[in-house]
Amino acid sequence: QVQLVESGGGLVQAGGSLRLSCAASGRTFRRYAMGWFRQAPGKEREFVAAISWSGSSTYSADSVKGRFTISRDNAKNTAYLQMNNLKPEDTAVYYCAAAYSNSYYTAADEYDYWGQGTQVTVSS
Repeated sequence: QVQLVESGGGLVQAGGSLRLSCAASGRTFRRYAMGWFRQAPGKEREFVAAISWSGSSTYSADSVKGRFTISRDNAKNTAYLQMNNLKPEDTAVYYCAAAYSNSYYTAADEYDYWGQGTQVTVSS
């Protein structure tokens, strides 16, 4: 069982930055691939970025490549999403998710555990 708690969301102007954190409970965090997803009002949840259990492999959606960076610190049981050059279209609730795998996934239904989400609002 893994519990995930996101933090770091907030209101920021376009062009600004935020770093989201996802703190995981349990001693097996290093055995889970981690992903970030987002859901804007009236839209489906969409993949943002993912990282393998070791941190050696990452993948990001085209819409955030070059602006968002996913990382993890297994010693701290925490995954991160550094978001730079934010745009109004990045406004959404951001969720982190964990999959018991040494790889990573882009599909939401591959993930076993989810956090409660954190709101990110980007003003123009």
